[in-house]
Amino acid sequence: MKMEGEMSAIVYRAPRDIKLEKRPVPKLGPGEILLKVKAATTCGTDLKTYLRGYRAPPPFILGHEYAGDIVKVGEGVTWLKPGMRVSGVNSAPCFTCYYCQHGQYSLCDSLFKDIYVFLGTFAEYVKIPAQIAKVNVFEIPKGVSYEKAALTEPLACALQGVEDCDIQIGDSVAIIGCGPLGLFFVQLVKSRGAGKIVSLDLTSHRLDLAKKLGADFVVNPQSTDPIKAVRELTDGRGADVVIEAAGYPETWEQAIAMARKGGRVNLFAGPPAGTKVTVDTNRMHYDSLKLLATFHLTPSTARRSFDMIASGRIDVGPLLTTKMRLEEAEKALLMMKEGKALKIALTP
Repeated sequence: MKMEGEMSAIVYRAPRDIKLEKRPVPKLGPGEILLKVKAATTCGTDLKTYLRGYRAPPPFILGHEYAGDIVKVGEGVTWLKPGMRVSGVNSAPCFTCYYCQHGQYSLCDSLFKDIYVFLGTFAEYVKIPAQIAKVNVFEIPKGVSYEKAALTEPLACALQGVEDCDIQIGDSVAIIGCGPLGLFFVQLVKSRGAGKIVSLDLTSHRLDLAKKLGADFVVNPQSTDPIKAVRELTDGRGADVVIEAAGYPETWEQAIAMARKGGRVNLFAGPPAGTKVTVDTNRMHYDSLKLLATFHLTPSTARRSFDMIASGRIDVGPLLTTKMRLEEAEKALLMMKEGKALKIALTP
């Protein structure tokens, strides 16, 4: 199997400028592994980067969700072996910094120190840094596809968000946005015993999918006032928990407005940098609202998300719209932009 020389990769150079290029196959250092990519799933972050750029200068290889076969391991790697089918996530905490010592692993100062912007999974091969290989790589059991296993990272982010919300049995939960993360939220809050789940989105086929995956009610804000609708479905109070999974300033404000007194609001999806929202401070104070935001994942949510996919307890299949070749990455991202796809698995 070729592991030296060049490989094909999707390289980002500027907004709306990505190309299939030849890049050197990564060389391994101690503790690292080289993976032959079998599936790299697309993400909203890939799309946002394609459309408007990212916080680090180009060029860089896109992609951070992955599954594949180990072809080579670095010095000191023991339990991971060539030939193993694995998946994992794109970060790992150091366990020693201030935030790790406080159990806030997703805020670790060194979370992404061994990768440059993206892990670079839109390629034939990807190097998994030592700390990630040590902590957050998992062997895929027989019968589980590469495509499904590659969704470990986004599901782990959603699971982290659900756990931060402290959902109790019987809670009413409103979820704004029926993209991949919003649809993960539907299944996860249902598994936690949510009493009433309301999904909101502008796209009818995504609302239909939310209903199939467990939403009790669906609301299209184009035809119905979303705040009024959620309040009417919760006896006029508002939802116990609201999860914002769309990422717009206006939907952040809607999420806060549709929560009940004493409700919890997770402003999960990030709007563009520099945007601001307005909060009614009187209501915030006297209604004792709890606002929070979840970023990324932890080793615990990564492992448990992988296990949920492997066991079939969470059905990720409906979120995989199709499979496409690596060289079709730009077409795949445009399909996402046009609302024609949720997740696409790219295969080299």
